[in-house]
Amino acid sequence: MSISSETGGGGPRILEVPEGDNRERLVCPDCGFINYENPKIVVGAVIGYEGKILMCRRDIEPRRGYWTIPAGYLELNEAAVDGARREAREEVLAEIEIDRVLGIYNVPRISQVQIIYRATLGTRVFGAGEETQEAQLFDWDEIPREDIAFPSVHWALDHYQAVEGLSEFAPYGNPEGEFGNFRN
Repeated sequence: MSISSETGGGGPRILEVPEGDNRERLVCPDCGFINYENPKIVVGAVIGYEGKILMCRRDIEPRRGYWTIPAGYLELNEAAVDGARREAREEVLAEIEIDRVLGIYNVPRISQVQIIYRATLGTRVFGAGEETQEAQLFDWDEIPREDIAFPSVHWALDHYQAVEGLSEFAPYGNPEGEFGNFRN
């Protein structure tokens, strides 16, 4: 984490507002290292194939057993578009062709920024990866909307359907007043 933590100084352990900043952060009093805690970036894709949407049923928590699009955390030193491709390979064993950014969603309650792409399945080759119970192509009217894992998956599906067939569009954001909270 810092030089002083590697040499026994203890690393960032004092909560204070660093000079030139406006919020409290953990700071190392020995070397001045500031530990910035930043949002997590999630990348994924809504994947179309011959008018259908490829979805996967989660086999991990949170929301195990619920349907989602292939998505997950961006890795260090990875471009967002490459992360979305990797997630498709890992979760639905598919190679995808990414067209463009579909939406950028903010979920402040869990400090996430989600970058979701519009993509197509090159061939009808897919399956369930390690974190997936099953993968399936759905017609729009067959998508199990009552069993969708996260609010942002609903947003991405709705936005994909709104731009289906369009070659140009601006990326979407959160729907008005929505921040990824679950509704009972």
